Amino acid sequence: MGPLWLLALIAGLSFFGFVLGRWKSVVLSGKGRGTLAARPGYYGAYVLIWTAMPALVILVALSIAKPFLIEHTVRANLPAQVLANSAQLSLEVSGVEQVAAGLKLVTPEELENIRIGVVSARSVFAQHGLPLGGDVKPYQLIAAGALNLVSDGLDTAVDAAVVAALAFGLIFAFVRVKPRLRARNLVENTVLVLLIAASSVAILTTIGIVLSLLFQALQFFSMVSPASFYFGTVWDPRFAAAGSTESGQFGFLPLFWGTLYISFFAMVVAVPVGLFSAIYMAEYATSKVRSVAKPLIEILAGIPTIVYGFFALTTVGPLIRDYIAMPLGLGTSGNNVLTAGLVMGIMIIPYVSSLSDDIITAVPRSMRDGSLALGATRSETMRLVTLPAALPGVVGAILLAVSRAIGETMIVVLAAGVAARASLNPFAEMTTITVKIVNQLTGDLEFTSPQTLVAFALGITLFVITLGLNVLALTIVRKYREQYE
Repeated sequence: MGPLWLLALIAGLSFFGFVLGRWKSVVLSGKGRGTLAARPGYYGAYVLIWTAMPALVILVALSIAKPFLIEHTVRANLPAQVLANSAQLSLEVSGVEQVAAGLKLVTPEELENIRIGVVSARSVFAQHGLPLGGDVKPYQLIAAGALNLVSDGLDTAVDAAVVAALAFGLIFAFVRVKPRLRARNLVENTVLVLLIAASSVAILTTIGIVLSLLFQALQFFSMVSPASFYFGTVWDPRFAAAGSTESGQFGFLPLFWGTLYISFFAMVVAVPVGLFSAIYMAEYATSKVRSVAKPLIEILAGIPTIVYGFFALTTVGPLIRDYIAMPLGLGTSGNNVLTAGLVMGIMIIPYVSSLSDDIITAVPRSMRDGSLALGATRSETMRLVTLPAALPGVVGAILLAVSRAIGETMIVVLAAGVAARASLNPFAEMTTITVKIVNQLTGDLEFTSPQTLVAFALGITLFVITLGLNVLALTIVRKYREQYE
C-alpha cells in the first residue's frame, strides 16, 4: 500500500486506540478497581500516542532511507566505465529510474521481446505513454530490473513494519491502561518533547544550511586563495582552456560593492517613505483613511519581483536614461544602479511602513497622554516620546528591509545588469552577490570546479554579512529598550 494508505491506517487505528483506551479507563473506574489518576481522555491519548508514534517513526525513517538504498542498488548494477564518468553518473541514474518506471508498464511478453532484441525498449515505452530521450542500453535494463525488485521489497518491508508497529503499540498501551497509571504526566511529557522538536526545526535547518555552504566553500578555498577572493578587484570566472591551469579570477569586492551600492539607493527610498507613511497612519490619519491606505501600501509586498523588474526595464530605466543620465553625460543605458535601487526601494516600502506602523501603534497610550498633558504638541510628542520608544522595533523593520534588499535578484538582473564592476557612477551597470550565485549555478557544470564552488563561497559570505547586521540590530535594540522601559 502507498504512503497515503499507510497514513490513513495510522490515523484510523490511532483514533480507535484513543476510544479504546478511554473506554477501558471508564470501565475500570466504574467497577470500583480504584480511582483514576487522570481524566479518561488522558488514557485515550496515551494509547493513541503509543499506537501512532512508533509507526510514524518507522515510516519516516524507512522513507528517508529508501532513496539512498535505491541509488546504491542502481550504482551497484552499473558497469565500471559508467561509474568512472562522474559527470554523467547522475544522468545515468535518472535514466535507469525512467527505464524502471517503464518496466512496470510493459507486459511480460513485451519485456521478453525487449530482452531478446525483437523490439526496442524505447518504442515499447512510447506506446505506453513514456517517451525516452534515447535508446535503452542493456545494462540499464539490468539495473532497472534490480531497482524495481529492491523498490518492491522495500515497499513490502515498510508496510509490514508499520502494521506490526501499529499492532504492537495498540496492544501494549491497551494492556498498560490501569487506574493508577499516571497517563496525564506521560502524555504531557510526550507533548513537551514534540514541542521541543518542533522548535528545534528552525535551529537545525539553520545549522544544515550553514554546514552545506561551509563544506563546499572550504573546497573552493582549497583551490582559490581566500586573500585573492576577498581582496580581489576583478571578477572573471572564465573556464580554463584544455591543458591550462588557469581558472579565472574570483574578485569579491566588485560584487560586494554592487550589493551595497544598490541596497543603499533602495534604503534611501524605502526608509524615509516607509517611516513617514507609518507615522502618518499611526498618529495623524483618520480611521477611514487608515483602513484604505494601509492595505493599498501592503499590496506592494504581494507583487512578484519579476513584475517590478519589468517595470524597471520598460519604464523607470528609460526615463532615468533619457532625462537624467544622457543629459548629464554619465551613461547611455537604462540598466544602472539607480534604476534598480529606486524600484527595489519601492518594493520594500511595505516592510518598513507596515511593521513600523504596528510598532508605533503599540507604544502605550499613557506615554502620549503624559507628553500632551505637559504641553507638548503632537509632532513634539511623536519626535521626542513615541518614536524613541518605538525605535527598537523600527530598527528591526529597517533591518528586515535591508536583508530583503541584499537578497533580491530578479530586479537586479533586469534593471542593473550583470556587469561586475566597482564604480561610484550610479548610472553604470553593476551586479550583486545573489545574481552571481545564480549565474554560477546555472548550466551543466560539475560541483568540482571553482567556477561552480565559488557560488557557495559567495553564499556563506552573504550569510555572515546578514548575521552581522542582525547582531548589530540586536545590540541597538537592547540598548534603547533598556533606556525606555
